[in-house]
Amino acid sequence: MTTSNTPGTGDADPAVREELARLRDSIDNIDAAVVHMLAERFKATQQVGHLKARHQLPPADQAREARQIARLRTLAENAKLDPAFAEKFLNFIIAEVIRHHERIAEDTVNGTDPTPSAT
Repeated sequence: MTTSNTPGTGDADPAVREELARLRDSIDNIDAAVVHMLAERFKATQQVGHLKARHQLPPADQAREARQIARLRTLAENAKLDPAFAEKFLNFIIAEVIRHHERIAEDTVNGTDPTPSAT
């Protein structure tokens, strides 16, 4: 995706526009990778949700969540990323996962769970 025609950059030097386009292309690629990684993560957490529901385990696991937050904060610090931001991001993901697990558990109890086949 070429972004050199982005509004507001038309007066910039062509070399600056080229560098801006290169950086934005990199950002676009990273965004795509993040989306794909999140999709893979949610595929795995859906499987966890089905397993928990089949064995009547609670949708949330506060001890695991606390360990994951501590782990992510350390990873963020080592990567020079604001650990508070990383924690907020993980909390958002955890809340969504729990919501999915609650829905899966409810569907399992109601007999409407389309449990994925074991592949």
